[in-house]
Amino acid sequence: MNPEPLVYLNGRFTPASQAHLAIYDAGIVLGATVTEMTRTFRHRLWRLDDHLARLYRALRYTRMEIGLSPQELAAVSHELVKRNAALLPHPEDELGLIHFVTAGEFPTYAGSAGGGARTTPTVCAHTFVMPWELWAEKMRTGIHLVTPSIRHVPPQCYDPKMKYRSRMHYFLADQEARLVDPSAAALLLDLDGNLTETSGANFLMVERGTIVSPPERNILPGISRATVIELAARLGIPFAERDLQVFNAVNADEAFLSTTPYCLMPVARLNGIPIGGGVPGPIFRRLLDAWSEEVGLDIGAQIEQGALRRTVRH
Repeated sequence: MNPEPLVYLNGRFTPASQAHLAIYDAGIVLGATVTEMTRTFRHRLWRLDDHLARLYRALRYTRMEIGLSPQELAAVSHELVKRNAALLPHPEDELGLIHFVTAGEFPTYAGSAGGGARTTPTVCAHTFVMPWELWAEKMRTGIHLVTPSIRHVPPQCYDPKMKYRSRMHYFLADQEARLVDPSAAALLLDLDGNLTETSGANFLMVERGTIVSPPERNILPGISRATVIELAARLGIPFAERDLQVFNAVNADEAFLSTTPYCLMPVARLNGIPIGGGVPGPIFRRLLDAWSEEVGLDIGAQIEQGALRRTVRH
């Protein structure tokens, strides 16, 4: 029998098949969960400290105390990745690392089961093999984004600087977008019609040589978005923030998404309208080349070759 990946759950490493949450957990009952995702390059975690810093800011905001310092959780994370990377089906595959913390068991429900509730937070870290085949074609040709009727949660409800898993609005938005195009993703508008973000990525566009982002008051300030800002500064590409509408995006020179799993992805169309030439643009390519140089491998080629391996294997 092949060994299975490990999961860190509430202080213990356990085989993935044995890692379970209680049905009374507040992450299930209320969606009271904060989370982070970090990925590896050459099996080494990329910007883990930045991801953990954001996680701990969210924990402070949600008043969850997990009894682990960032340094202790970092040590757990490195150990988990070291063990699970040894099980990867191919040496050039990579891992995504998920951290999530819930508010513990919901006392009203858990108390009825006898024995009381585990009201301290549930702390979990687990990995998954990066699914290159989901992204390869869109990296070549660009993704189609659709603005659905479902709107982004206003910052007056809870601060978008917290990365959370209460994501019904994202789920519904992506379902609606796929009614238009099965391969599309939703780009949500706020209540005033301004562009915000997708369910898993920041949206960025290029206008007259400047990278423009929706303002941080309305989006999750992504770690990958921060990387774009850093690389753009190094390349001499201006960066700006302001409210953007669909009108601005469909008239942009190019657009792309930034997110941890695939780093950057070109946007070819918005609501069926081509952006720029409807193909990956030059600033996207400059940024992806610079990012590849930063991590010591060709990101686009890794995704393309990884997807091909999966196709051949299956």
